[in-house]
Formats: sequence, structure tokens, C-alpha cells
Amino acid sequence: MTSISQRNLFGRGQSLTLKASTGKRTTLFNLSFTEPWLFDTPLSAGFDLYNQERDYDTYDKKSVGGRLRLGYRIADYTRTSFYYGYENADIRDVDNDAAQVIKDMEGEFISSSITGIVKRDSRDRMFNPTEGSDNRLSVEWAGGPFGGDIAFTKYVGESGWYFPLFWNTVGMLHGKAGFVTENRGGILPVYERFFLGGMNSVRGFDWRDVGPEDPATGDKIGGDKMIQFNVEFLFPLIKDAGLMGLLFFDAGQAYDNGEDINLSDVRESIGYGIRWYSPLGPMRLEYGYILDRKSGENKGRWEFAIGTAF
Repeated sequence: MTSISQRNLFGRGQSLTLKASTGKRTTLFNLSFTEPWLFDTPLSAGFDLYNQERDYDTYDKKSVGGRLRLGYRIADYTRTSFYYGYENADIRDVDNDAAQVIKDMEGEFISSSITGIVKRDSRDRMFNPTEGSDNRLSVEWAGGPFGGDIAFTKYVGESGWYFPLFWNTVGMLHGKAGFVTENRGGILPVYERFFLGGMNSVRGFDWRDVGPEDPATGDKIGGDKMIQFNVEFLFPLIKDAGLMGLLFFDAGQAYDNGEDINLSDVRESIGYGIRWYSPLGPMRLEYGYILDRKSGENKGRWEFAIGTAF
């Protein structure tokens, strides 16, 4: 991943960022612009343009799109934001033995949606916080009056709390829940459904490996609802260098249409890791061990990421 940023464009406090990243599954190019003080008011505005290719297990998705952003601070630590997004997605290279719901997606789809977000963030810092909380509620509505081939309404709520403990250690509790429903006049594609597994959900499992499967093929097809819980204990290794160790417990599951949320069905993992606020940015190296391993599953896996947790 590489990026170039200008945080005071033309001396007006505007920011312009160009990012490029490539990996085993994803290649992304993104251009972002933000005006933090529109019309001499505390209203921020901006846009994002992107070109992305992503390799899923049974198909590839190539998408080109963008979004317009507006944000306003409504109280201490609290901000509301609105986004309008437009995307042209091309689903290709679908496996011959893929689930029928995946085969039905092959071709091009237009998505046009609006999203509203309310966020309250009182953490003392973004990476390795020691106290405060980060709370978010979002609603996305696609299709209907906005047009496009895709139509759904998605609700997501998320909350993380940080507590200073003994000897400069920190405890963290995090929860997340979501629900999505298909609207009339369009489709809900598989890639807009809920999956868990990976660095920012249930560690130890592969990316998008937790969730409903197609009964005929075993392909992961995602759920229309999900729950997720995370508990972390963080402790300093080299405090002045920003190097932290952690122990964690993760649990979560996605559920298909018609299924009720059942806590006895959640998948669970425990693990440990290291987080470092390096000169290149925040880095994470973590290992998750699956507690309820099923036949054919790995015991766990290491993962590396650049960025903040959750």
C-alpha cells in the first residue's frame, strides 16, 4: 500500500489523497478530496473516486465508483454524516460449480445508494486508546428513488469501550450487529450480505469464512443478519515505542433469511498479538485459535494488517 497526501491544499486546509494498494485478493486505487469548512461553517464535504478489483472464493468483482460526503458536528465527540454512493460492478469469472445465487449475479450491476451515519467517538487517541468509547449507527438505502439494479436497506450498529486497568493495561469490549433486507424493484447481491471471519471480526477464521452456506455446494452466501463480540486485554511491551501486546476473545455469526439469532451457534476464537505504532503507521500482527473447530477447518491462522482495530 502506498499513498500521497496534501493536507493543506492551496493553503485552504483542504486535503487531497491518492492511495494505491494491492494484495492477494484486492487491488484498489482511490482518490479522495475533503473540504473541512464548507461555506465558512463547520460542515465538511468531499468526494471519493475508486477503481477496485476483488477476488472472492467463487467469482471476481471489478467495480468503479465514487461517493459524495457531507459531515457535521452536532455535539461534543458526536458527528453525523451523509453519503451518496454510485458503483458500476462487473461480476465475472464465476466458477462453474458455484451456488446458483452466485451464478445469478454474473454480469454488470449499478448500485445507487444514500447512507446516514451518527458517530460518537470519545477515545483519547485513535490507535491503542486507553479510555473512552467509539459508537456508530448507520443506515444505507439502495435502489428505489435512487435507481440502479440493486435495492436493499442495511442497518448496522457498533460500539467499542476502553477501560484503563492496572499497570498501564487496558481492557476493551466491542460489539456489532447488523440487518439487511432486500427491497422491491432490485436485488440484494451476495457481496452486500453479512460475512464474518478475518482480522476485524472473528480472528482465526479466513476472510468471510463464517456465515451461512449454500446447502448444495457449500459456498458461503452470507446472511441477512449478524452479531459479533470482541474482548481484548492490552499491555505495554515497549511503552515509549508504542509497542503493545494483546490477548483476545472473539465470537460471532451471520444468519440466513428465516433463521433466528441463536447465541449457541456463534463461532469462537482466542488469541494473542502485537500492535505497533510504527513510523509507517499502525501495524497489527495477531494469531487466532479456533475454539469450536469443525472437521476440515484449520486450527487457526496468523494475520497482518496496517491500520486501526475494528
